[in-house]
Amino acid sequence: MSYNTPLNLSELPIYQKALEIFALSQSISMYLTDDLSSLKPDGSEDNNIYFSGDIVQQSVSLAPEIVNAELERYSENKYKHIASLKRLTNKLYKNSYRLERSNSNGKDFLPILRSELKKFKKLQSSWMLTL
Repeated sequence: MSYNTPLNLSELPIYQKALEIFALSQSISMYLTDDLSSLKPDGSEDNNIYFSGDIVQQSVSLAPEIVNAELERYSENKYKHIASLKRLTNKLYKNSYRLERSNSNGKDFLPILRSELKKFKKLQSSWMLTL
């Protein structure tokens, strides 16, 4: 995943952590999809497969929100991006718990994702003070 970001932004710890979370989410989703894509005996699909896609969608949006907040001139607009980043992080956290209830061996990796999200939230708190 490559964004057209100025060099100093790509070196930010929060930006790097966002990319790590995206890579981890994508790997977990691929692993879970293999387990959850088969139909149930009654012919229905496992609803948890949608949450695996959600974690990828939410995590792919983290880095652009950081970039948008950094490049924004007006503080009101910066705070909109920060609020969006917080919402995405919280949704990722909730969806990781939802996926943990799935019938898959991949659910063992979800605590790792939540651990990385906790680190991300700490980085987010200190990063917001620099804006």
